[in-house]
Amino acid sequence: MSNFWTRAITGAVFVALMIGAIIVSPYTFMLLFMTVNLLSIIEFYKLFIKNDLTPRIFSGIVLSAMLYATSALVASGTFDSKVLLLNIPMIFLIFIFELFLKSEKPFENIAYTLLGVIYLTLPLALFNSLAFLPGENSVYHSGVIIGYFLILWASDTGAYLAGMTFGKHKLFERHSPKKTWEGSIGGCLSALLLGYIGSLFYTQLNLPQWLMVSLIIVVTGTFGDLIESMLKRSLKIKDSGSILPGHGGILDRFDGLFISIPFVFSYLVLIGKI
Repeated sequence: MSNFWTRAITGAVFVALMIGAIIVSPYTFMLLFMTVNLLSIIEFYKLFIKNDLTPRIFSGIVLSAMLYATSALVASGTFDSKVLLLNIPMIFLIFIFELFLKSEKPFENIAYTLLGVIYLTLPLALFNSLAFLPGENSVYHSGVIIGYFLILWASDTGAYLAGMTFGKHKLFERHSPKKTWEGSIGGCLSALLLGYIGSLFYTQLNLPQWLMVSLIIVVTGTFGDLIESMLKRSLKIKDSGSILPGHGGILDRFDGLFISIPFVFSYLVLIGKI
């Protein structure tokens, strides 16, 4: 099977599973992103282990799962926000555990372990608040999440097509030689168009808010892509993994999401939507 068809089939199945899990219920949404969370952090740690670095995988996974689970339960209104306090001692237990492990670079181990949680799990934990919008009695709104992904995917697709057709001026050649300013403009216009369409169907946000969210996603999502490229170049690898045939790893598919969520979350908090 050609690489094109491999990518196409994988992409279609991936999108169908994502959209289906988001729409069906809040439980399938939380299960989906708990899975994404765990797969991404395992993939992240494996990249460093291959380069003779030693993040503490078990401790990192436990903290990651706890942070995501508690944030999901709080966002959904199942538990009081005090349950989030459980994550604080877990962070410092990682320091304590390192005392009992023989390593010449204990603080590097701790740093890489916590880096994965900050870079990957924290954004996904915040994503729960976008899905439940606590200002509306923690009612699950799949439309906000669907709209978010449609904007993100439209940005990627628009950037790719515009870059292939018109791309001449490099955006950030040091980290991503193929990205161009023309592609970025195409991605921005595509994202704004989807933001406008989203405002017609998903009224939890009004038109100006959707357009601002679109703009934040396209700008910070591009930086997310560049940051992952920087990570891969520093580790001298092409793809973060191979779990998605033709597409690479989980980090390759969600790089824009990880960096854009904290900015969108902060914006929605500032305007009183969260």
